[in-house]
Amino acid sequence: MFDTVLIAGLGLMGGSMAKTIKARTHSRVLGWNRTRRVAEQALADGAIDAIATEALFGEADLLIIGLYPQATVDWLLEHMSQLKKGCVIVDMVGVKQFMVDHLDAAAQQAGVHFVGGHPMAGREFSGLDFSLPTLFDGASMIFVPTQSSTERVLDQLEAYFMSLGFGQTVRCTPAQHDRMIAFTSQLAHVVSSAYIKSPEADKHNGYSAGSYKDLTRVAKLNETMWSELFLCNAEPLAHEIDEIITHLDEYRRAIRAGDRETLTALLRDGRERKERLG
Repeated sequence: MFDTVLIAGLGLMGGSMAKTIKARTHSRVLGWNRTRRVAEQALADGAIDAIATEALFGEADLLIIGLYPQATVDWLLEHMSQLKKGCVIVDMVGVKQFMVDHLDAAAQQAGVHFVGGHPMAGREFSGLDFSLPTLFDGASMIFVPTQSSTERVLDQLEAYFMSLGFGQTVRCTPAQHDRMIAFTSQLAHVVSSAYIKSPEADKHNGYSAGSYKDLTRVAKLNETMWSELFLCNAEPLAHEIDEIITHLDEYRRAIRAGDRETLTALLRDGRERKERLG
């Protein structure tokens, strides 16, 4: 299906993708990284078959790129003309409207197929050292069709990524993706980062258990990457922050007023929503 796959960016996501493809397909895996030492480590670890030089870019049937948003755009605009006609490009950036707006027209002009992608998996660590060949097991893989993609390409991608261990694939528009990710992912990181800033956090030892650990896990984030993602999706994320502030204020007012009836109703509504949604 994709005889040669080029992975650009061998951090947590790109490294995990390379290891997964090596373990579960017969594809030849080429790896590129801005810091060559990382690519050399991936080669030594068996995560890739060869380090990709610009001379090899044209051999890729599928290019999966795992850089920060602007770096992904810059890299692809610089190297897209070196890819062979019909090459399929999938990015792994956590925002999609930004990517499509900057890359779709260039892909059409270059004669390649750009498909927005977002594997719904990750860890609170970064870098090749933390990459895993099982990171995507059971995860959802989101695909965003573009003007430069085709139904045949999307069908091929869905079949290929399911063979990597993903549990499902989802197709959506860039706007649908960015609205949902603002809620399911980005807001959680904002809340976790804000929550850990209480002065009481310094004294949590001996007083914390699962709830604290669950809510603070993603506060251990890569602030350079996440700040860029947040600003690329500013309006949907700001809307979700406004929404949670509204609901937090409902709880605050009921607690300060000693209004147990209202507080009980708010908690019941939250429980019932979670039970219904899973």
